[in-house]
Amino acid sequence: MLIHSLNLVKPSHFVIGEELRGPFEDVRGELLNSSGHCYWVADGDSFSEPGLAPAGWQNLLGLAQHLASENLPETARVRLKDACFLIYTSGTTGLPKASIMSHGKWIKAYGGFGHSGLGLNNTDVLYLTLPCYHNNAVTVCWSAVLAGGAAIALRRRFSASAFWKDVKHYQATCFGYIGELCRYLLNQPPCPEERHNSLTCMIGNGLRPSIWSEFKQRFGIERITEFYASSEGNIGFTNLFNFDNTVGYSPAPYAIVRYDLENDRPLRTPKNFMEKAKKGEPGLLISEISPKWPFDGYTDPAKSAAVILRNVFKQGDAWFNSGDLMRDIGFKHTQFVDRLGDTFRWKGENVSTTEVENALGAFPGIEDAVVYGVEIPGTNGRCGMAALRLAQGTEVQTASLAAHLDRELPPYAAPLFLRLLKEVETTGTFKYKKTDLKKAAYNPDDVNDPLFVRLPGAAYFRCLDAGLYQAIQSGHYRF
Repeated sequence: MLIHSLNLVKPSHFVIGEELRGPFEDVRGELLNSSGHCYWVADGDSFSEPGLAPAGWQNLLGLAQHLASENLPETARVRLKDACFLIYTSGTTGLPKASIMSHGKWIKAYGGFGHSGLGLNNTDVLYLTLPCYHNNAVTVCWSAVLAGGAAIALRRRFSASAFWKDVKHYQATCFGYIGELCRYLLNQPPCPEERHNSLTCMIGNGLRPSIWSEFKQRFGIERITEFYASSEGNIGFTNLFNFDNTVGYSPAPYAIVRYDLENDRPLRTPKNFMEKAKKGEPGLLISEISPKWPFDGYTDPAKSAAVILRNVFKQGDAWFNSGDLMRDIGFKHTQFVDRLGDTFRWKGENVSTTEVENALGAFPGIEDAVVYGVEIPGTNGRCGMAALRLAQGTEVQTASLAAHLDRELPPYAAPLFLRLLKEVETTGTFKYKKTDLKKAAYNPDDVNDPLFVRLPGAAYFRCLDAGLYQAIQSGHYRF
């Protein structure tokens, strides 16, 4: 994946930190232009002491010490439409793609998150544990800090156990999050440092409704600036008014259109135009592409063309396909529902994996829940399966869990299969990797973890072995 990602953009220069030179050297022979401009940066206070670069490497900060500090003349020719940097997609469903982040899009984030959204000032400290190759870090948090003249405290890797000690040490007033980090913090036992902490606000996305109130109350957070955006998209939503359980408002022109999950495409009218979903109805979020709201796309033109919808409401118009299901909750505010690839149909109904994961996450002892659809021979659609990671020392209570799911979910949405994991595999940006889980499904020959099934009419989950698997595959049970 590293080779693919680097060769994808045909780089002419490489800047490698001392701590990552080993992985780079491992693949260097397979990279384009890697015998050319390679710069090394020491893993430490490299401004005061640049260190000694290895043989064959140029010491970037050593060279920089002897150069002028003024902007280069070329910077005056930079335009908003020009590429600022590239952000790679997480690669949860395939190899990463490189999306173009323009200067214009970054400046919009600077104004939206920095000046209108978070409103930090020179007395604030934003604590950031996300990697800086994540757009939440390099665009959202960094722009908010620059806009307010605030300070930023960086941590190389997130640590739930060290989080509140760091907040106290830096007297942080804000932190940048994604939803999974918030759940990790809630799963930690209470500690003295979390009481009367200095945090007043937070900015990020993916905070689940099932833990939103609990998180605010336990840690005393006054304001949650939840937002919705994608690295490649031309639209963003921000919770400017501190409402609960919403990604907020967007000034960009957008629509939520009805979507046919069974055939994996937006619904079209007899005149071949799309139709907007009703208030509260989940639908596909699309955003209009225009000179004011351009679509920068990917480095691969074919990938860019694949996410543009044309002739949506009139001949000749063009809209960006977000790939996300949203619902309109009124007053131009929306709620995130699910990724299209994570939504499936069972018993003629649409099932949102996010909503099922929320229900599972509320059950005591479950620390991670990954939900996906799997096929049962002789049935239509896909039923739900959940891969669970339990808290240390916890055993699954199959009858209690089944009863909990019956209370929280409609019958078609409750998962029928369970898989217990020791660890949940995620990307570097904390997104679940579902491809391998879907492929293995509930086949004991392909899964070394404990498997459970809830058979038709049963009030509990039972262990799934090879014999029971064969009975299910042969149609002995009518799901």
